[in-house]
Amino acid sequence: MRHRSFTPLLASAGAATLFVGLLTGCSVREVPMHPAENANDPACADVIVRLPDEIGELKRRNTNAQSTGAWGDPAGVLLYCGIEPSGPTTDQCVSVNGIDWIMDDSEAPLFRFEAYGREPGLEIVIDSNLSSGSVIAEFGASVSQLPQVRKCTNVSDSLDFSGTSDENPTEPTDDAPAEDAPTESE
Repeated sequence: MRHRSFTPLLASAGAATLFVGLLTGCSVREVPMHPAENANDPACADVIVRLPDEIGELKRRNTNAQSTGAWGDPAGVLLYCGIEPSGPTTDQCVSVNGIDWIMDDSEAPLFRFEAYGREPGLEIVIDSNLSSGSVIAEFGASVSQLPQVRKCTNVSDSLDFSGTSDENPTEPTDDAPAEDAPTESE
């Protein structure tokens, strides 16, 4: 997976908010953000209109960029729809409420979650000093609007053990029926 540097995203959003706030003498409600390359994809509009008003205790704020979302003051959660989706990766992938997420903690306390296998791509950056990674579950209804073209798998899902002399073959999982198991059509 290509690792995007997302520190500047939160830093520039926070600095711009502070700077404009100092100039005007009041707090700015709009979060300055940059749209992703494919932010104009109609599928992103389906996501944005379904974003929650609150994530945990953080209230949603207006942004100045298409297909983005921000929560908290200062912003502790940022969302970008229309990013270039990652291809197959060995990075940690977790499934939360039916949505597969690639998690990047390389810049902790900032955590980047990418909705894996969704097109157009979507990422959420969470500042764990202001919110927790568990808020990712609150995005399920909106992110599920994006078409899913790939799923997370684990190594045992992709290896073929047939024809090996292993006396203890892997057991089938609920999502992979055994070859001899009857199917619903039988």
